[in-house]
Amino acid sequence: MFAAENGLKGDPRLQGISEAIRVVPHFPKQGIMFQDITTLLLDHKAFKDTVDIFVDRYRDMDISVVAGVEARGFMFGPAIALAVGAKFVPLRKPRKLPGEVISEAYELEYGTDCLEIHVGAVQPGERAIVIDDLVATGGTLSAAIRLLERVGAEVVECACVVGLRDVKGQSRLNGKPLYILVEPRQVCDYEYARVDFAENDDA
Repeated sequence: MFAAENGLKGDPRLQGISEAIRVVPHFPKQGIMFQDITTLLLDHKAFKDTVDIFVDRYRDMDISVVAGVEARGFMFGPAIALAVGAKFVPLRKPRKLPGEVISEAYELEYGTDCLEIHVGAVQPGERAIVIDDLVATGGTLSAAIRLLERVGAEVVECACVVGLRDVKGQSRLNGKPLYILVEPRQVCDYEYARVDFAENDDA
């Protein structure tokens, strides 16, 4: 669901967040309209508004784990975790965590990838949310859900800053709700008006 359809219709913060995200045409390859959230991080108000909206949503849901997907989920997850009184758990790509890990593979358009979590980072029965910057196909979020459920967590919801209105892979999220702040912007200015939007990787 989109934030504007869940109590925040007309909220000026959402427009500010959307406008703070830079669109980079043809990155990382031809035809892709890359949603660059690094410019959002440079805008103190937009960055704070992003975190505040998530915090307002999850503050009273008894969340004990905020799991951030590498790498851009790390940019929002820790601040949300601190504000709601939860721990932040990084879900990392292979060979990034130094301790014993549990791994979950998932399919990409060309090949496979994997997320890993430290053994013992999450305890059975803990209530978790999964944070990432963007969702397109849903493959990464689906892997995150499976990984957390394997260690006994209850995944309450997935949350992303940017998402397609019709997420192609939402059915892959095992029935878990998906909360999205804004839709992707398609052009950054007039000179790119003829460039079509394409999904950038939701990893």
